[in-house]
Amino acid sequence: MAKQNVAEQFVDIVVRAGVQRLYGVVGDSLNPVVDAVRRNPAIDWIHVRHEETAAFAAGAEAQLTGRLAACAGSCGPGNLHLVNGLYDAHRSMAPVLALASHIPSSEIGLGYFQETHPDRLFTECSHYSEMISNPRQMPRLVQTAIQHAVGRSGVAVVTLPGDVADQPAPDKPLVNAIVTSRPTVRPGDAEIDRLVRMIDEAERVTLFCGSGTAGAHAEVMQLAERLKSPVGHALRGKEWIQYDNPYDVGMSGLLGYGAAYEATHECDLLILLGTDFPYNAFLPTDVRIVQVDVRPEVLGRRSRLDLAVWGDVKETLRCVIPRVRVKQSRRFLDRMLKKHTDALEGVVKAYTRKVEKRVPIHPEYVASVLDGIADDDAVFTVDTGMCNVWAARYLSPNGRRRVIGSFSHGSMANALPMAIGAQFTDRHRQVVSLSGDGGFAMLMGDFLTLVQYGLPVKVVLFNNSALSMVELEMMVAGLPAHGTTNVNPDFAAVARACGAHGIRVEKPKQLAGALRDAFRHKGPALVDVVTDPNALSIPPKISAEMVTGFALSASKVVLDGGVGRMLQMARSNLRNVPRP
Repeated sequence: MAKQNVAEQFVDIVVRAGVQRLYGVVGDSLNPVVDAVRRNPAIDWIHVRHEETAAFAAGAEAQLTGRLAACAGSCGPGNLHLVNGLYDAHRSMAPVLALASHIPSSEIGLGYFQETHPDRLFTECSHYSEMISNPRQMPRLVQTAIQHAVGRSGVAVVTLPGDVADQPAPDKPLVNAIVTSRPTVRPGDAEIDRLVRMIDEAERVTLFCGSGTAGAHAEVMQLAERLKSPVGHALRGKEWIQYDNPYDVGMSGLLGYGAAYEATHECDLLILLGTDFPYNAFLPTDVRIVQVDVRPEVLGRRSRLDLAVWGDVKETLRCVIPRVRVKQSRRFLDRMLKKHTDALEGVVKAYTRKVEKRVPIHPEYVASVLDGIADDDAVFTVDTGMCNVWAARYLSPNGRRRVIGSFSHGSMANALPMAIGAQFTDRHRQVVSLSGDGGFAMLMGDFLTLVQYGLPVKVVLFNNSALSMVELEMMVAGLPAHGTTNVNPDFAAVARACGAHGIRVEKPKQLAGALRDAFRHKGPALVDVVTDPNALSIPPKISAEMVTGFALSASKVVLDGGVGRMLQMARSNLRNVPRP
C-alpha cells in the first residue's frame, strides 16, 4: 500500500469525525487536499463560487445537524474569503472546521506571492487556530482542532501549507478517539438551591428564552405552568419556544412585538434561559435577574445578575421543576397575555386593509402567504435586514420547521449560501431562502451552485430595489436615505438563464400560484416578487427621545405592519384564560 501523505491523513481524520462534505473553491495550495477528497468515497468536495458561501454553507449544515461540518480555502485571498461566514458560524455556536491552505512553508514570512498569516487572522472568529508546519504534528493537531470545534461549539481553523500537505505522513501516527458530541452540564447543588429559593420568593416571574432552549420546550412549559409565568423570547429562541406555548408574550429586541418588553420589566424575577441577548437597552435594571447558560463566559455580560447558573437549560429545569412551589395566582400572567393580544391588534392594521390588492405588493403579505404554503418541516434561511422582520413576524414555528440566519453576526447575503448547506443535508426536505434583493445580488454567483448540483432550493426574493433596513435606520436617525437604491435586473429571467425555474410576480393575485409552482418544481427555483419600497413607514409612536434610541422605540412598534398567525395564537391563548 502506498504511503499516505498529510492531505490524505487530514481527510481520513475529518471523515472519522463525521464530516461528509468539504465546501470550498479549489486552488494550487489546496490541490493535495482536493485530490485526497476525490479519492475518498466517504466525503464529497462541494465546489462553490465564493469561499464566503463555503463557510456559510458549512455553518448552516452544522446548525441543522448538530454535527461537525467543514470548509476550505486556498492560500491568501482564497481563505480570507472564508472569514465572514466563519464569524457567523462561530457566533452561532456552529461546530465548523476550516482548512486554510497556505503558501510554501519555506516562503512564510518573506512577503511571498499571496502571503497572509491565516493562523493569526482567524484567531478572533475561532476557538482554535494553528498551523501544521511539520508532518509529525499530524494527526494530533487536527484532532485537537476538531475537539475545540465540537466541544466548545464554534469554529476551529487548521492552516496547512501546500508543500506540507503533499509530504508523507508519519508511519505510525497516534490515533485517538475523537469527540463528536457534547455532554450535558448540570449546575451545582448550591446554585440549584439558590435558584429555587429566589423563584419561591418572587411573586411575578418572567421567563425569557434564547436558542439555548433548543430541546427544552417541554421543560420550559412545565416551569411556566408551575409559576404562572409569561414566556418571551429573543429572535434565535423563536423556533424553539413560540409554538404550542399558551404563555407566549412575544419577542423582545430590535424587531420585537407583543408584550415581551413589558413582561420582562414588570416582573419581580426575570429568568434568562439560554440567551446571550445582545440588546441590553431592552433588559430591566430594577428587577432581580437570573441567567442560565451552558457557556459561563456569557453569564452577566449583558446585564446585572443576582444569580449566574452554569448549566444546560434542560438539565437545570429538570432539577428545578420538582422543587419549586406551584404559584396559585395567574394575575400577572393574564395581564401580560392581554397586553400581548392588544399590542398585536394595534399593529395589524396595515396588514388587514385590503393588502391583498395593493400594488406594489406588501412584503408582509408575501411572508404570510409563504408561511401558509410552505411545508410543515421546511427549513427557512433568512437574509439579514427586512427579511429578518418578516421571518420574526410571519413564519410560524411548530417544532419541526427550522429558521436560521445571521442572527448574531448580522451579515448580508447569508440566506442563499445557508440554503445550500441546508439542502445538502436532505435533498427531500423543503428549503426556502428568504432573500432580499441586496443580499441576493451580493453572492448571486452561487445561484449557479444550486443549478450545478441540482439542489431544489426555492429562493423567494423580496425585491424592492432598496436596502430597506438601512433606509429605516437612516430615517429614524433623522438622516435622508442615501446610497440605498439598487438598480435590479429581472431576477427571474436571470434564474432562467442559469437553467433554473424563474418567475416574476408583480401582482398579489399571482403570488400563491407562483409559490406553489416553484415548490412543485423538482429543481432550484426563484420567485422574484416586486415588493413595495414604501412599505416601511416610521412608527407613529416615535418621540424625539426615541430618534436617538432606535432600540427603545422598536420595543413598542418597529414597523406599521402585521404579525401573521401570531395574533390568532394570542387571541386563542387569551380565550383560554380562566374567568372568575
